[in-house]
Amino acid sequence: MLPAANRLTSSAGFDAAVRGGRRCGSRTVVLHLGPGDPSGASSVRVGMVVSRAVGGAVVRNRVRRRLRHLVREHVDGLGSSAPGSRLVVRALPASASASYGELGRDLARCLDRLVVPTQPARS
Repeated sequence: MLPAANRLTSSAGFDAAVRGGRRCGSRTVVLHLGPGDPSGASSVRVGMVVSRAVGGAVVRNRVRRRLRHLVREHVDGLGSSAPGSRLVVRALPASASASYGELGRDLARCLDRLVVPTQPARS
């Protein structure tokens, strides 16, 4: 389970991340990394979207649990490189049949593409 400070719960937050952010897709997931929260929150907020296209309720919940556990491993690193940002993880139908390792690789690859390393200040 993600800590409450890292959960994205408002529809406005989801919309801001999806419409105003960067996107990266793979065979199993699509990630949307949106701009920081205007209220000044420094923690990264993460939301999940797992539609009925993924499968029945049991399958959707299994995919959601797997993704939540995988994202939790990346939240701290994401917070240091993109503080206050919003991340929406959208599961695609292929995620239902994907292994845990495949989901993890797809998630890590997309996060690496989305998070641009900060450039050191020139002196």
